[in-house]
Amino acid sequence: MNKLKPFQSAALLSLALLVSMFAAPAAAQKREHLTPEEIDFVRDNQELDKRTEVFVKAAERRMLAITNPGEASKDKEKWGEVKGTRSQLLYDISKILDEAVVNIDGAAERSPQSPLLRKSLFKLSEAANRLVPQLGKLREGLQSEAESDNLERALAMAQEIVEAAKERGVNSEDLKTKAGKKGN
Repeated sequence: MNKLKPFQSAALLSLALLVSMFAAPAAAQKREHLTPEEIDFVRDNQELDKRTEVFVKAAERRMLAITNPGEASKDKEKWGEVKGTRSQLLYDISKILDEAVVNIDGAAERSPQSPLLRKSLFKLSEAANRLVPQLGKLREGLQSEAESDNLERALAMAQEIVEAAKERGVNSEDLKTKAGKKGN
C-alpha cells in the first residue's frame, strides 16, 4: 500500500492541474466583454456598418482604459463604465474583435452581395491597424502569464482582421457604400 501512495499523490496532483486548466478558461469566459450600454448599442444598430462601429468604439475604449484610464472614463455616461484588470481588458478586446468578425461573417452568409460587408470590414480593419502597434507596445510591461496570453490573443485577432481586409482588397472607397435594407 505504501508503494501506491506516491502514485496516488501524483495522480491527485495531475487531476488538480487538469481541473485548474479547465477552470481558468471557464472563469474567463464568464466575463462580459461589453458594458450593458454597449450591448444596447449593438442591439439598436441593426445595419452591419453601424454595428461594426459600436464594436470598434468598444475595443478602442478598452485600449484607452489600459493606456489612459482618465481619458477612458469621459464617455462612461453614454457608453458605460469600462472595468477590469489589464489582463481582463485585453481579453475583452480580443472578444470584441472576434464578435465583430462573427457579425460580418454572419452577414456574409445571409447576404453575400451586401455592399455593407466591404464597408464594415474596412472600418474594422482601420481600427485593427490602430490597435496593432498599441498592443505591441504593451508587451514591454506585461505583469503575468494571463496578461501575456490575453495580449497575444488580442494582437493575433487584430492582425487577422488586417490580413483579411488586405486579401479582400477593401479600401476607403468602400466607405461610400450606402446602406441597403436593414440588417445587411
